[in-house]
Amino acid sequence: MGRNNYLEKEPVGKLMRMYAVPCVISLLVAALYNIVDQIFIANATYLGSYGNAANTVVFPLTIVALAMAVMIGDGACAYVSILLGRRKEKDAAGTVGNAIVLSAVSGIVITILYLVFSDQILTMFGGTVNEETFLLAKEYFFWITAGIPFYMFGQAMNPVIRSDGSPKFAMMSTLAGAAFNIIFDPILIFGLKWGMMGAAVATIGGQIVTAVLAVWYLFHMKAVRLELRSLVLRGRLIRHFIPLGITSLLSQISLVAAMAAINNMLRKYGAMDAVFGQSQYAQIPMAVVGIVMKFFQIVISISVGMAAGCIPVAGYNIGAGRKDRAKELFCLLLKAEALLGAAALLIVEFFPHQLIGIFGAANESVWYTTFAVRSFRIYLCMMIFATINKGTFIYLQAIGKAFASTMISMIREVIFGVGFALLLPRFFGLNGVLYSMPVSDILTFLIAAVVIRNTMKELSVRSDAIAVF
Repeated sequence: MGRNNYLEKEPVGKLMRMYAVPCVISLLVAALYNIVDQIFIANATYLGSYGNAANTVVFPLTIVALAMAVMIGDGACAYVSILLGRRKEKDAAGTVGNAIVLSAVSGIVITILYLVFSDQILTMFGGTVNEETFLLAKEYFFWITAGIPFYMFGQAMNPVIRSDGSPKFAMMSTLAGAAFNIIFDPILIFGLKWGMMGAAVATIGGQIVTAVLAVWYLFHMKAVRLELRSLVLRGRLIRHFIPLGITSLLSQISLVAAMAAINNMLRKYGAMDAVFGQSQYAQIPMAVVGIVMKFFQIVISISVGMAAGCIPVAGYNIGAGRKDRAKELFCLLLKAEALLGAAALLIVEFFPHQLIGIFGAANESVWYTTFAVRSFRIYLCMMIFATINKGTFIYLQAIGKAFASTMISMIREVIFGVGFALLLPRFFGLNGVLYSMPVSDILTFLIAAVVIRNTMKELSVRSDAIAVF
């Protein structure tokens, strides 16, 4: 029997808490890297809303790197869990080794591409809203790019470490990096006045700490025994685990596509607005929506964390033929996602002034706060549907249903998310950008409800396992 056989025996509620809580904390901390930067930037009077807007421009570009990392890491985590459930330890070790190589190589490739095409990329994501914003974005982007290989490696290995039965270590490695960032952000931004470079350097330092801890763990794995030959790329393994991470890729990369569309719509229709068409206020819509998206990212990090924490448990039980336990776990997850969405909805509807106050509203004009309150209340009004949708996408990949997970995620994130962000502003101006999120979540939930019902029926039928697509 494998060392992880307790995943087939312990109560699923206990296992969900055991794995989901550290995973939620890990993803929250990862999300807080950029958010902490933005909070300190917003409260540095020499940066203000220009620095905020610059951070918003660069933010989706860090998500591209994160998307590649979680595709590799979550896919490997799901497949390793299934393999361990089937007692195939050698293939599990090969999957981990291939994930290590792919994350390292992709991190280097993305860094090179970013450095070569930096000006074009920043322009694509709305950096030319005004000259000051572009200069600050360029400075921040250069230094953030330097840390991408470390960032990607740490984020890819985090779910791999969870699949080996060590969710607490995965959490602590991320916390250690975040602590470094939080300590050095104020020192470099306020003490040394390094500005955007200081925020980026503090972030890179934290990412290096997390990556180093991940390397240490790989030499001390419990359920998987790595060997040198594990690092040899094998098409058979890659073809199995990469599709299982596609949903994680889409859930992140769609944010990039949506923010590219949103930033450009904000720039275009903001220029037509009586207030934001004035040069001194032109950066406000971009800065504000970036802040709203940061809060959304916090909530979604919890949502994804709960679902991703279920991956080792669900995958192992599917591999062991215990579909009844996979169904029970899915029911618990959906209830938890609905409660999370309801709590987030109450916060954005009743406390938007307090939320925007964290991001330097006291140093800005009244238009900054007014637009922020409207943005929070409209853009995030369907959070319950958003969290249920996200949890469904991730869980489907956890039980090996890569095709269904990918298709629904693509509809939500690409067709609806980007499509409505481009379409609705044509009819409703700046408000159209805000309407794009709730409309997308409502329509996606109608599709997800059908898939949830069918999946529950399938998990109720006795068989040895669910096919891995």
